[in-house]
Amino acid sequence: MISEVTETHREKAYALLKADAARIRKLIEVQIDNLTMPQCPLYEEVLDTQMFGLSREIDFAVRLNLIDEDEGKALLENLERQLSKLHEASQNSV
Repeated sequence: MISEVTETHREKAYALLKADAARIRKLIEVQIDNLTMPQCPLYEEVLDTQMFGLSREIDFAVRLNLIDEDEGKALLENLERQLSKLHEASQNSV
């Protein structure tokens, strides 16, 4: 019973972290498309703040043993790659 609950919590924690990563990606995508250019200090501040917040969430989940450290790192690295592609695409369309 306890391991089933723990597994459910692990799955839910990872799903929530993935959803937060997707939200950050969408936020940055909208910002690039409609509001500011990647060189803008506001863009950098939003990006830094959001990425820091997600990294803290991941750290917290790791410390609670809800996800393992490698999963957390992979989630952050994947988001960073996606954001890098968005940034490159915006630079090429200028």
